[in-house]
Amino acid sequence: MSGVPRAVLRAPHPVLSTAAEVVDPTDPFVVSAAADLLTTLREIGKPSGLSAPQIGLSWRLIAVNASLHPRSRSSAGALTLVNPRLAEASDWRQGREGCFSVPGLLGEVPRATRITVYGELPRTGESITIEADAFEARCIQHQLDHLDGVLFLDRVSGARALHHRSHSCYA
Repeated sequence: MSGVPRAVLRAPHPVLSTAAEVVDPTDPFVVSAAADLLTTLREIGKPSGLSAPQIGLSWRLIAVNASLHPRSRSSAGALTLVNPRLAEASDWRQGREGCFSVPGLLGEVPRATRITVYGELPRTGESITIEADAFEARCIQHQLDHLDGVLFLDRVSGARALHHRSHSCYA
């Protein structure tokens, strides 16, 4: 199923600060939204991720494609997960992040560099386990935060940790 590109909401839109709802991965509307997330991500053309709240849907649904990042070790390409949840996290490090919903700013955010995430695939509802590291782990955690109504700015400590965007990838 091909998706339709959607506009990305910007903070302080209220859906971005609200915890998203668990959804049925086989629901046709959820399947369609997953396709829309992937299409929107593809149009952006940068290594990154998007969450359903960023396109106005308060659903637990994310799309990630970190394989375009020069430091990525992922060759998995684009991935969508319904109702994802972090199961394990280790090796925490600071790293620079940005967000399509907060354009123009970057911040130093602590994230685990190794994670395990459980979720379901759209359409089939099949359970899946993802093990990710490095940039892909950062992207996934950033999107999981969106599902809990948390922006990366909420995780930045101190004004010195904020930077205006010059060049970097978005998560």
